Amino acid sequence: MTTPKRRLPVMADVAKEAGVSHQTVSRVLNDHPNVRADTRARVEEAIIRLGYRRNLVARALVTKRSRTLGVVSFDTTLYGPASTMYGIEQAARSAGYFVSIVSLKSIDAAGVRDAIDYLAEQGVDGVVVVAPQRSAARALENLPSGMPAVAVEGTHDADVAVVCIDQVEGARLATRHLLRLGHETVWHVGGPPDWLESEGRVRGWRAALEEAGRDVPEPLAGDWSPRAGYGAGKILARMDGVTAVFAANDQMALGVLRALSEAGVRVPDQISVVGFDDIPESEFFSPPLTTVRQDFGVVGRHCIEVLLRQIDNGPTAYERLVVRPVFVVRSSTAPTR
Repeated sequence: MTTPKRRLPVMADVAKEAGVSHQTVSRVLNDHPNVRADTRARVEEAIIRLGYRRNLVARALVTKRSRTLGVVSFDTTLYGPASTMYGIEQAARSAGYFVSIVSLKSIDAAGVRDAIDYLAEQGVDGVVVVAPQRSAARALENLPSGMPAVAVEGTHDADVAVVCIDQVEGARLATRHLLRLGHETVWHVGGPPDWLESEGRVRGWRAALEEAGRDVPEPLAGDWSPRAGYGAGKILARMDGVTAVFAANDQMALGVLRALSEAGVRVPDQISVVGFDDIPESEFFSPPLTTVRQDFGVVGRHCIEVLLRQIDNGPTAYERLVVRPVFVVRSSTAPTR
């Protein structure tokens, strides 16, 4: 004999259990202020006893909101995009929103547009685009009309709100630290072209050297990977006069440290090394890595705050919120000898 399925409780069941009206239950679920504390408690207890779950589809039809935000990201295996995604998701949940994520294998204008169109068809209330590359930033020029949107990173000229970390200032902090330690100049292992973070970090590094009247060496190309840093480190270990290196991320700094160690170059006695990101492992490198910390939790909160302002108030004036990085000094840097 087949056991009949138990009917899921509806709002009317909650009202009957709590001894209140259907409208009162609705007010409690929507956090309406005009509900007495004892009544609210009675309704919440009834919801728990019955195991009631609100019908989000029905709620969306009434409120015209899905309580869902879309996020478009790229290569979430990388520390920066992955940490940004986590910060956004946590901030959205704290604000009472679900998150629908589209992760792209590669970023181009067509891919980003398709992802945004897909999320718009799902009825999301707004979108966050993690746009670390110029190609992604350009794709934001053709957002659906009226779609609340925020870009993480993004360019200065795009007509969309942007939340970003001050990459230029972070690179300045790293370079100035090394110059203050007495190093004549600082070599740079850069990130891949087209990445806005790469561009910002090169600009900050170059500006700090030029402001100090120092020579600006040709940057060594990298791709964010430890392997790229290892290759650059092998080149630097063979060069005369290199005493300080600023790698555009901690993963490449790890590769630099390995190459220098294999070549018998002592860090920081002979060469000081600075990274960027402050990944969780960086304090356990050998030696512990001096680096630039990015607060992705703050980035996530700002993204959701800006997006919710657009959702509540309609299209607003262009916003650009910049989060300052923090410089973290560890044992991989020392005064030059």
